[in-house]
Amino acid sequence: MLTSQGTILLFSKLLDSCYSTRNLHMIKQLHARMIITAISHHDFIRAKLVSSYSVCAQFREASIIFSITNRRSTFLYNSFIRAYSSVNQFSNSLITFREMIRAGKPLDCYTLPPVLKSCGGVVGLRLGRTVHVRVFSNGFDSDVANLNALVTMYGKCGDLESAQKVFDEMLERNVVTWTAIMSGYGMYGRCEEVFELFERMVGGGVEPDGLTFTAVLTACSHGGLVDKGIEYFEMMKDRFRLRPGLEHCTCMVDMLGRAGRVEEAEVMVEKMDAVPDEALWGALLAACKTHGKVEVAERLAEKIYARRLIST
Repeated sequence: MLTSQGTILLFSKLLDSCYSTRNLHMIKQLHARMIITAISHHDFIRAKLVSSYSVCAQFREASIIFSITNRRSTFLYNSFIRAYSSVNQFSNSLITFREMIRAGKPLDCYTLPPVLKSCGGVVGLRLGRTVHVRVFSNGFDSDVANLNALVTMYGKCGDLESAQKVFDEMLERNVVTWTAIMSGYGMYGRCEEVFELFERMVGGGVEPDGLTFTAVLTACSHGGLVDKGIEYFEMMKDRFRLRPGLEHCTCMVDMLGRAGRVEEAEVMVEKMDAVPDEALWGALLAACKTHGKVEVAERLAEKIYARRLIST
C-alpha cells in the first residue's frame, strides 16, 4: 500500500505525463482522485496542477488553485510564470513575476528564463535589462539556461550588441546558445553573421538541430538568399541527417515564393513529409498573388479544398 509521500510522487509523475501530452481529460480525472485521496491540498501537488491546467490553457482552474494556496512557494510561482510563458501569454507571466517579487519570494535558477522569454515576447527591453541584473545578483551568471535566455531576449528585442556580449562572455555554450544568437541576427537580416556563427559552431564540434536550421533558413528568407537557403536545406538532410519539419518547409516555401519561384515551392509542398498548415498554404497563395501565378493558385485551391474534405 502506498504511503502518503508515495501517493504524492505517483500523482506527480502522472501529472508530468499529462503535462507533456496536454491531456486535459486525464488531468481532471487525476485532480478528482487527488481530492478523494486528500492530497490535493499539498503545495507541491497544487503547483503541478497549476502547471498542468495552464499548459492546456485552462487558466481559470489554474488561477483558482493558485489563489487558494496559502503557502505560495517559489516552485508554485515558477510553475505559473512558466505556464503563461509557454502559451505566449507573456504579459500575465510578467504580472505573476512582479507579484512574486512583491511577495518577497526567493528566486531560483528556474525563475528567470521564462521571465526573459516573456520580456522578449513583449519586446520589453527595459524590463529585460532589469532581469539581467537579477540574473547576476542572484548568482545565476554561470547557469547556461539563464544566459541562453538572456541572449534570446536581447536578440528578440533588437539589442544585438548586448546579445553578442553575453554570448562572448559565456564560458560554456550549447546548441541552444548558438541557435539563440543566430536567431537574433537572422531576425534582422544579418545573414553573414548567421553563416559565420553556423560555421564556428559546427567547427567547434557542436551538432546543429532542427531549431538551428530554422534560424538559418529564416535568415536566408529575410535576406532573400534563396540559393543559400536551398544549400542549407539540403545540408540539413544530407550532412546532418535531420528530417525537415513543417517549420523548415514553411521557410523554404516563403523564401521561394518571395523570389517568384512559385512552381518550385509547389513541388516542395508536394514532396514534403509534414502536413501543410494554414500558414504554409497562405504563404504560397500570397506568392501566387504577388507574382500573378493564376494557374498555380487554382491548383493550390483545389488541393486545399480536397484536403479539407478528407479531414472532415
